[in-house]
Amino acid sequence: MSGIPDDLRRAFEAYERAILANDLDALDAAFAPGADTMRGDAAGLLVGHDSISAFRSTRGGVAARTMERVEYRPLAEDVALLVSVSRFDGGGRGLQTQVWQRQDGTWRITAAHVTPRATGIDRTVWRTIGDPLWQGAWEGPLEGLTVAVKDLFAIKGYRIGAGNPTFLDSARAETTTAPAVADLLRGGASLRGIARTDEFAYSIAGDNPHYGTPPNGAVAGALPGGSSSGPATAVATGQAEIGLATDTAGSVRVPASYQGLWGLRTTHDLVPRQGMLPLAQSFDTVGWLTRDGQTMQRVADWCLSYDGSDSTESVYGASGVDLPWRFVVPDEIVAAADADTRRAFDELLGRLAASTDPAHVGTAPIGDLDDYLTPFRTVQAAEAWRNNGAWLREHPGACGSAVAARFRAAAEVTPAQETTARAALAPLRARLEALVVDTVLLLPTAPGPAPSRTADPAAVDAARTATLRMTAPAAVAGLPAISVPLLRVRGALGDAPVGVCLVSAPGTDIALVRLARRLADAVAA
Repeated sequence: MSGIPDDLRRAFEAYERAILANDLDALDAAFAPGADTMRGDAAGLLVGHDSISAFRSTRGGVAARTMERVEYRPLAEDVALLVSVSRFDGGGRGLQTQVWQRQDGTWRITAAHVTPRATGIDRTVWRTIGDPLWQGAWEGPLEGLTVAVKDLFAIKGYRIGAGNPTFLDSARAETTTAPAVADLLRGGASLRGIARTDEFAYSIAGDNPHYGTPPNGAVAGALPGGSSSGPATAVATGQAEIGLATDTAGSVRVPASYQGLWGLRTTHDLVPRQGMLPLAQSFDTVGWLTRDGQTMQRVADWCLSYDGSDSTESVYGASGVDLPWRFVVPDEIVAAADADTRRAFDELLGRLAASTDPAHVGTAPIGDLDDYLTPFRTVQAAEAWRNNGAWLREHPGACGSAVAARFRAAAEVTPAQETTARAALAPLRARLEALVVDTVLLLPTAPGPAPSRTADPAAVDAARTATLRMTAPAAVAGLPAISVPLLRVRGALGDAPVGVCLVSAPGTDIALVRLARRLADAVAA
């Protein structure tokens, strides 16, 4: 630390003591107040003191370490650059680069970049991982792609964990591999690993009280979206090319929206669910997450074509038949989005209209969204309790508080309430099926960007309900739906992705992916 001014040295040493002790007040004081302060690492860039403070409150302390070297360079009067190398007591080195500025006689950090020590496996993302964990066919249309499989699918020789350590301990190793996994392996993809899920897939936030919350690969400090949080993060952060997931109420579409991914919920019952731990069979579907439309097309063409898969029978779209270049915007769903998302969605429609490939876009009512959500949740809860109630009674206290509360409510659903709810869903399903006979629904995937990981639990639950109101209609009708990362919206943590969702007729999944790619090209141009 040769040449460093004494007061800057003291400020740096105080910061280091605070970070080792996880003294949040001292760390907040070490960073300059205001909207221009920056902190970056491998997870992304945080801008603004409030965003940095919110992120730090969820991180926990830094492992014990010793500063090996600190380099000082004056940049201007009262502005200095410090680059430090640290050695961790548990092995490994880290590096931090900081710009310090003297403000009102006190040195504070105005910009920082952290290069952490190399990590082995991020346990918030992966339960089990290999390179690969399971080699697929050596050639095929998916050759070279790796898959993160949500921890709900059977893989021969491995147990299903369902996001809960007690359930994992009580499970037996699977004797067969689920068809949805086997199809990908037969196509040439390799299994990278088994990725985390929210407990029993009964959430769409992406948090897990047992293993931690996977990072959001698009927005540092944001929730990743669930319940397919692990596969989504693995894909968004480049650890896999395909996420094999499930979507009951939005568990593919929501993490795709939150992390800027392509996410396809397939037609209900199109891909078999054998070897998949159920949440609610009336709505459970298989789906995939990818970083781009071309990869999604490769997956859909193989897994949903008659020749590619022994588990599906639909060939709509495989022969080149396309969906009409015509969209209907459901009024109630757009109205349920927040103001910034509505503005971004309207701008997208404007770009589509002004593009060289304009489409006809109309609007139509679909009815009160609560008319969909209320009976949906009743049937979902009844089935979730039938599937898991016996195990939960045998293992009290095994679930985190949020999921446990949902299961307690599910246990109270009566047969009469379930029967009434199923009757209420039938005409809603028929209404949506009639609407997509010769057009495609176009809507924002979620109300807005991913909530902050530090958001008040009540606010997260409110966001969950608002999101389910938008995602439930497609689930009620069992329709294919694809979320495409076409919107950018200002959120609490900065600019963030929000998906645009396309919903089409049953069995049109392959053609739907093609249509989504055409839309993405049109609005990009």
